[in-house]
Amino acid sequence: MASTSASSSAGTIAPAEPEDTLELPAGFRRTVARDDSFPNLTHAYTQVAAVVRERGLLRRAYGFYSGVGAAIAVGFAATLVAFVLIGESWWQLLLAAVLGILLTQTAFVTHEAAHKQVLAGGPANDRLARILACGVVGVSLSWWNNKHNRHHANPNQIGKDPDVAFDTISFLSEDAAKARGLHAMFTRRQGWLFFPVLTLEGLNLHRAGLMHVLGRGPVKSRWSEIGLLAGRFVVFWVPVFLVLPVGMAFAFLGVQLAVFGVYMGASFAPNHKGMPMIAHDAKLDFFSKQVRTSRNVAGGWWATSLLGGLNYQVEHHLFPSMPRTHLAQARLLVREHCRTLDVPYTETNLFRSYGIVVRYLNEVGLAARDPFECHVVSRFRRV
Repeated sequence: MASTSASSSAGTIAPAEPEDTLELPAGFRRTVARDDSFPNLTHAYTQVAAVVRERGLLRRAYGFYSGVGAAIAVGFAATLVAFVLIGESWWQLLLAAVLGILLTQTAFVTHEAAHKQVLAGGPANDRLARILACGVVGVSLSWWNNKHNRHHANPNQIGKDPDVAFDTISFLSEDAAKARGLHAMFTRRQGWLFFPVLTLEGLNLHRAGLMHVLGRGPVKSRWSEIGLLAGRFVVFWVPVFLVLPVGMAFAFLGVQLAVFGVYMGASFAPNHKGMPMIAHDAKLDFFSKQVRTSRNVAGGWWATSLLGGLNYQVEHHLFPSMPRTHLAQARLLVREHCRTLDVPYTETNLFRSYGIVVRYLNEVGLAARDPFECHVVSRFRRV
């Protein structure tokens, strides 16, 4: 594979080479793209979309999703049987990890149903997504859709993409510079701490969804979601605390949440982190915005199974309603289209993508002020 070549000083990216492209230089990742950074490709999307429709790549894949659903259902059933047979034992923690994996795989299907990939009609997909999100995964679909749809509309765009907004993790140097005290200490090392912090992401997803449905703002199907979330809590956790001692039950819950959080975070993190950021007021064409801010993960069928199709992030952002099984074919079309238009197509392996994310977060984190730095000394040092 050959790396993407780029000019950080000019703020532009060179054309993709015939082989897969990898990462952008650190200097460019800190650059904010504006309207004149990229050429406007007004008809680029309509051209490739026409070929995609002609090849039938947007048709539903009922057989595939039936198989995935059956496999997940069998996994849950087997886990339940094993839970009953093992009884009061620390071996239950292995089942907790398995449960975290099954819940993440369910979240992948939920994500696809929310994008109208699974069933024929929009309402049917919405019902399926709500049942899976609230009743199985334990996350509010209304909250997820609100956040995720804004991300899809404006990936990596400052002030518009909630996934790069200022939070525990800083994705912009300006945000990192705002960190103070213990948060500053964390931010300066946030790349190295990113994956350990993901152990809390599962808890954060549950918390954010619950705060949303119980808040005062508008919530689609609020009472349905509250009912499903409450039922899910009873079905998933009451048996655990009835069968296991309190300490073991909390350990079971902790392992499940940690595995779920790490798996979810590790699946979504490689997609955009470390790719070009777009200025708040920039107006880019759809094709350029989606392709230039997204990163694919190489690996074929095993990566697709592991990441629920998120490894084809470029194609997913261009065609969010495309079923998982057709993304690989779309990748070939999109790559060729990018070569023709001299648009960079970024793809790397899974572990290298994690390295890019960690390095990028560490570089951004350097902007955080050292909480132990003496203000007087630093002032005269600059002089």
